[in-house]
Amino acid sequence: MITLLVAFFILFNIRRAKGGRELFIRRIAGLNTIDEAVGRATEMGRPVLMVPGLSDTSVNAKSMQAINIFAYVSRVAAKFFNPILVCCYNAGIYTVATEVIRDVYQQEGLGDRFDPDSVRFISDRQFAFAAGVSGLILREQAAACFFMGEFYAESLILAETANSIGAIQVASSTELTQTPFFIAACDYVLIGDEFYAASAYLTRQPVLVGSLIGQDWGKLLVGALIVGGVVFNSFAIRKTATTEYDDDGREVYLSKPRPMKASESAYSRMFEQKIDPDIKIDREKYAPNEIPAKVAGAPVGGE
Repeated sequence: MITLLVAFFILFNIRRAKGGRELFIRRIAGLNTIDEAVGRATEMGRPVLMVPGLSDTSVNAKSMQAINIFAYVSRVAAKFFNPILVCCYNAGIYTVATEVIRDVYQQEGLGDRFDPDSVRFISDRQFAFAAGVSGLILREQAAACFFMGEFYAESLILAETANSIGAIQVASSTELTQTPFFIAACDYVLIGDEFYAASAYLTRQPVLVGSLIGQDWGKLLVGALIVGGVVFNSFAIRKTATTEYDDDGREVYLSKPRPMKASESAYSRMFEQKIDPDIKIDREKYAPNEIPAKVAGAPVGGE
């Protein structure tokens, strides 16, 4: 039922977005600084460098999200006639990124200014790629660096290299284990769903925006159900009991509902558990550091 509701929320909001309805998405600090970072690179006459992650497959959703963000960055850079560098990990992403960036320049009426060499295939080996990108950062003295997508052990290598030359860095990794390294070395980091919200906000594609809003509605629904369930059970909204436990511990139905006792509420069962005084446990007691003779020679595992 919840799955159907979430699907309905997504389709409904996609329809709203396609119908021209302006859906609000909160901007975050990492997005607000894109124009500033590109403007600074223009003032310094230095390029903007972008890395769409290290995807194991040719092209996946994460790399496409990164390329959508880079399309916006490239659009801003094209308006300022600022050079860009896009470093790709595999041939599939290289091909897609080349076409997307070329389309951006053509849409801005600057197709003749697009440099095919601005999108580069570096290597499909992790640390060879990290070394190649680090070398480009140092040689080209990039003023702004954007690291978006899947990153692994090379994340800190790239971030520290860019940090060493004073570049503004905006990063986001879909790998939770690498996010702390980006936080330590970068100026701005998109965490978790902010990465997908960023591409939806910047591209304003109805499918992306509608999906994002629909998923948020689904999260609110699930959260409300959880809170409502906790409140309902904790404070025993149901005031009558229809079952009870017999002497053998089995739950049986009552012939007639009766008022619920305070000790029978879910809150009491969870936080005020009581030990039955009739239950006695016979257990031999030994002095501290005393090992019983019958236990001392027993093998491990009790065999």
